[in-house]
Amino acid sequence: MWIFLIVLVVAVLIAAFLLIGIYNMLVKLKNRYKNAFAQIEVQLKRRHDLIPNLVETAKGYIKHERETLEAVVKARGEAMQGLKDASGNPGDADKMKKLSGAEGMLSGALGRLFALSESYPDLKANQNMMQLSEELTSTENKVAFARQAYNDAVMAFNIYRQSFPAVVIAPLFGFDQDAGLLEFKSAEIAEPVKVEF
Repeated sequence: MWIFLIVLVVAVLIAAFLLIGIYNMLVKLKNRYKNAFAQIEVQLKRRHDLIPNLVETAKGYIKHERETLEAVVKARGEAMQGLKDASGNPGDADKMKKLSGAEGMLSGALGRLFALSESYPDLKANQNMMQLSEELTSTENKVAFARQAYNDAVMAFNIYRQSFPAVVIAPLFGFDQDAGLLEFKSAEIAEPVKVEF
């Protein structure tokens, strides 16, 4: 009788430690991808902050191209909203897709602005424009690096959550969905905007 009771207590303790270990690992991995997203957020905010200065610099030179400038400003606003929405719940697949789409539209608008600036030699030679373009390119590279770190952290979380026995236990603690990757199409900011002066 005592042996049965001891075996039962040991089995309950092992199960409890297993549950605690799985829960703690899920929390740790979730916090890692949230932190990785915070790094993306910092770089995208930096990108968004550079754009008004870029538009103001270009505005003085390309007065007849108001539509392009307005498209950049509008795309920036949508990208900022997408980032704000995604920041509230990093890992939400729908919000990651919306952020990716908004950033893609912004990259497209910036690409058109830079292509247009090629037609204006004075703008191309402007020191402020060159510096802003360089900073933007550097920020694009940092976004790509931060996005890779985020996707690696999401992948680690998803693999662990889908593995046995975590796949059985995770839903009990509210970890019932995979985290969403942040993927940019090749025409979006995965490739930095190329600017040559």
